[in-house]
Amino acid sequence: MDHSQHNKIVGFIWGIADDVLRDIYVRGKYRDVILPMTVIRRLDVLLEPTKDKVLESKAFLDKKGIHEQRSALQKAAGRHFYNTSPFTLRKLLNSPSQIKANVEAYLDGFSENVQEILRKFDFRNQLHKLENANVLYQLVEKFLSKDINLSPEPVTNGEGKEIHPGLSNLGMGYVFEELLRKFNEENNEEAGEHFTPREIIRLMAALIFRPIKKLIKSTTYLVYDDACGSGGMLTEAEAFIKIFAEEQGKDVSVELYGQEINPETFAICQSDMIIKERKTDQIKYGSTLSRDGFPSLEFDFMLANPPYGKSWKTDLDALCGGDKKEMKDTRFAVEHDGAPLSLVPRSSDGQLLFLVNFLSKMKRKTELGSRVATVHNGSALFTGDAGQGESNIRQWILENDWLEAIVGLPENMFYNTGIATYIWILSNRKPAHRKGKVQLIDATQWFTKLRKNLGKKNCEFSTEQIELITKTFLDFKETEQSKIFDNADFGYWQITVERPLRLRVDLSADARKAFRAACESAKDTEWAEAVERDAKALTAAAGNYNDARGILDGNGVKLSSKREKLFREHLTRRDESAAPVVKARHKDGRVEYEPDADLRDHENVPLKEKIEDYFKREVLPHVPDAWIDTAGTGKGYEISFTKYFYHYQPLRSLDEIAKDLSGLERETLGLLAKIIETGK
Repeated sequence: MDHSQHNKIVGFIWGIADDVLRDIYVRGKYRDVILPMTVIRRLDVLLEPTKDKVLESKAFLDKKGIHEQRSALQKAAGRHFYNTSPFTLRKLLNSPSQIKANVEAYLDGFSENVQEILRKFDFRNQLHKLENANVLYQLVEKFLSKDINLSPEPVTNGEGKEIHPGLSNLGMGYVFEELLRKFNEENNEEAGEHFTPREIIRLMAALIFRPIKKLIKSTTYLVYDDACGSGGMLTEAEAFIKIFAEEQGKDVSVELYGQEINPETFAICQSDMIIKERKTDQIKYGSTLSRDGFPSLEFDFMLANPPYGKSWKTDLDALCGGDKKEMKDTRFAVEHDGAPLSLVPRSSDGQLLFLVNFLSKMKRKTELGSRVATVHNGSALFTGDAGQGESNIRQWILENDWLEAIVGLPENMFYNTGIATYIWILSNRKPAHRKGKVQLIDATQWFTKLRKNLGKKNCEFSTEQIELITKTFLDFKETEQSKIFDNADFGYWQITVERPLRLRVDLSADARKAFRAACESAKDTEWAEAVERDAKALTAAAGNYNDARGILDGNGVKLSSKREKLFREHLTRRDESAAPVVKARHKDGRVEYEPDADLRDHENVPLKEKIEDYFKREVLPHVPDAWIDTAGTGKGYEISFTKYFYHYQPLRSLDEIAKDLSGLERETLGLLAKIIETGK
């Protein structure tokens, strides 16, 4: 599409909003009218050429008493949708005084698949407000202006010269996306929430399709986006498959599937599917996480830019009543290495669950299997300790050897956010040279600056840069921007390092007073009196709590856990020079000490290293009395992307700094002298 045409149309439509809606809606609410009107006008121009045929067919079917009319009306319209009202948008202008009633009749005339779109836009509820403000007629008139063309056919003058080029379906998608971007910017909404910049989608498509283009066969491929927004990712993916199939001399068909929770963007995606003569029932409405639209399907290719940093607590409550341990959905609670593995992350961020959903729908019996491309922010790489949901997801992915590569993108690539983002490429049919390996590609410096920012987006990928990144991926070589690792390089054992509790008995007057008060409060003065009787012996054992406990245990009064707790809380204090508190003495001579929770620490030991060797080298030289609580050892995975591409910048020498300071001092004195001279 000619982007100048695209920008002209978007500017004109935005101008309609400003001209007609300014005093009726706040700018953030323009979308409630403009988006559905843009869709309606596009549908209207597509139906205009066959309007008379549809009305004739409708009259014939009614006369014959035929109730099932959909197929016949679709055939008459030449589309998968139709309108049986006597109106077109242009005919609505013939009766200004009846505009609202006629618009309602016009909307009611659309086929059921369009009715679903209108319901999601909730457009009918805007008509009363527009009519009361006396702008409904003007709104329709503006969308019929000769200054723009929303038809796929070009507009010519009387001499056959083209005035406005036709607007392709792809171009219509660009118009929708740019309007959405502008509306999101007005509402300060999060970027990537409804769509992804097209050059990012092209890069994702190149990364999943280029490696297997010679393996494409003449068959049907299923493409899925589980956070499909307005459908741009599905459209681009289909285009790539067909281009590569044509290059290989193959004849393929592509079925598109998607799910979207935002009603507005779902409506846009549905309208896009209708216009392209696609099956609208393959785009599902609702939450992918709690209401899977395709529980029994598997897909060849999957692409998505899911929401990140957003709570999914509502979905969690729906799936398991808010209790992660009760997760019943087999997508998120799997068997791995013969044991259950929870893939449930924090309720504050569910982005990785969209990827888990993809992986649960991979084809496992085909030559190509499934290939996946998905965008995540940085937290997906490292958030979550060993045993937590995010880490378990990374473990599940890496130990199944599904991750092929991660590409780090430049900041400010998306419209409303400047955060770091990454493309993950996964497959369950990794080629032999990639097995057991993960490639990290640093593309953060490969970008082209925009002449004018689009929201927060200030850069983009050129065609050449997309090719460079794709080539780097395909070459699979170590370079400054490409690093290759074993899967295990990202794994670690998280060990719990314990140190003994060391207590010294404190029988000072203040401590004994506090102890007696606590015993009285606990209604156990007998315990206070027993301790007082043994005060002298306890003082002698002050440096060894084990001896003190022996004295207490043998004083004729039962030493319950409650009594020992009272004693510890009020008559002991931690002291590193005291003997460690013994927890148990075993028959084999081993002595087990009580751990001090305040001194407890955790160490991450690389999977490729023996825990014992690491412990002896990194821990014992510093804390010789430490030990590992083996029951607390867990496996974790994280991908510290920036660490692998960090370039050390040496500090400036003291001489350089001193010279700079001297220069600043001379400059400051010179300015001060000028000020004083001017003042005189």
